[in-house]
Amino acid sequence: MLPDDALMKTNQIIQGDALQELQKLPDSVAQAIIADPPYFNVLEDEAWDTQWKTAEDYLTWCDGWVVQSMRVLRDDGLAFIFGQLGKREHTFLHLMSRLTQQHQFHDLIIWDRAVGYDERRDSFTPQYEMVLVIRKGERVKFNKDAVRVPYDAKTIETYLKDKRYKDMDARRAHLEAGKFATNILRVPSLKGLSKEKCGHPSQKPIALIEKLIACATDTDDLVIDPFLGSGTTAAAAQRRGRQWIGIEKDPTYVQIAQNRLQESLL
Repeated sequence: MLPDDALMKTNQIIQGDALQELQKLPDSVAQAIIADPPYFNVLEDEAWDTQWKTAEDYLTWCDGWVVQSMRVLRDDGLAFIFGQLGKREHTFLHLMSRLTQQHQFHDLIIWDRAVGYDERRDSFTPQYEMVLVIRKGERVKFNKDAVRVPYDAKTIETYLKDKRYKDMDARRAHLEAGKFATNILRVPSLKGLSKEKCGHPSQKPIALIEKLIACATDTDDLVIDPFLGSGTTAAAAQRRGRQWIGIEKDPTYVQIAQNRLQESLL
């Protein structure tokens, strides 16, 4: 829940620069930060991904918005920061090293996209992206039960044949609840014909973002996305009954996100 003194409007898209707009928000109001920033020279046709002259310029820019993100994060909150690795796009390695020296490391999630992309002649086909998770305090809110992975009926019946378990009712209840998720999250990426795609070249699946929101927040908690893009975090938060604030600089994406959220309410 939001603190009583958090005098700000939630469930809104703020059009503006992430760093500048984060600076206007109160301290310690967000239960989770979900940030999918530009990756730096990965999408070379996009001006927002090629705006820095050097990797160091990009890393310095990241220092700024991450500091502000951690300021608005609650002491028991988590910040999720997306990134990608490859022969050319490896700046995220340096960013992870830098941020984990400045902030407390919590986890590194692998998003298994289920299918590869950008076939390469002399290396393995990339199939994953990464999510660096950093925290503000020593103890965090985390709900493992919210992201269990269901077993199919046949698997449950097979496991129930294991005679080592004496309380079979408890064993069945555990199996029917599903297995605990690992830090490798397998969620298929969005393809060109996906009904979910709405015009952003690096749009993340809503099922992936929902998992992050579900494990790190409760109903009515606030989720902040400094780079809202097509509005996936807002849509996921809305579906999960969380409050949200999204910041997006590009007016085209602001309009896409607004239309998407409106359609989801119809």
